Amino acid sequence: MDTIIPAMDLVTRILIVDDDAGLRELISSFLGKHGFQTDTAGTTAEMRGKLDTAGYDLIVLDVMMPGEDGLSALKKLQRRGGPPVIMLSAVGTDIDRIVGLELGAEDYLAKPCNPRELLARIRAVLRRPPLAGPPAAAAAPTTAVPSKDLPYRFAGWYVDMISRVLRDPRDCVVTLSDGEFRLLNAFIEHPRRVLTRDQLLDYVKGPDCDTYDRAIDVQISRLRRKLTAQRGSPELIRTVRSEGYMFVPVVTRG
Repeated sequence: MDTIIPAMDLVTRILIVDDDAGLRELISSFLGKHGFQTDTAGTTAEMRGKLDTAGYDLIVLDVMMPGEDGLSALKKLQRRGGPPVIMLSAVGTDIDRIVGLELGAEDYLAKPCNPRELLARIRAVLRRPPLAGPPAAAAAPTTAVPSKDLPYRFAGWYVDMISRVLRDPRDCVVTLSDGEFRLLNAFIEHPRRVLTRDQLLDYVKGPDCDTYDRAIDVQISRLRRKLTAQRGSPELIRTVRSEGYMFVPVVTRG
């Protein structure tokens, strides 16, 4: 069976690197309230120590730091194939921004920045597909990619999107409407990520849909009821206040 999301990876992990302790904690607290798991580092050396012991989905990296600066650290991250980086800097000129982007940063934000803008930039970066590996990787043995025909499994549930069959942990078939199947498909293809109502409307109906977003709330409520296999079942779809919804369980395929 091929695992899509590792069991230990409960939420998206972000490392915040800045010599300003107050700013580190402010960003960490804000992102934590929006469903992210965060760690902090006050120097690039501390950052590398964290990277050696844990995996991160994204790094928020300050440019102006004592000792090794953020741009130098960014170069080394690019050489070792590190996670995507969003640079923060009190120097917000076009030249500095261009240098940061040319060195491999995914985005560059001038300080002081609105935490909500940083949150939006982080989500935009995380939605981007990963870049292809270097040409040399083509000669290395490849890992089998799960076929699109393989069924999904999560928390004891089984769903085959080709035949449109959903079975609960007791192996009983659960009937879903066409819209509920598309909504479930959106969730299981984006597990452990906060999806806004607008995003869910795009996945379910298409970007040109003008359906009122609260209709998603009604459909999610119906889907939740059907995903309750028995009394005391674990929560599968979590409401993230003021943001949207997150599909909680680990999703595997095969």
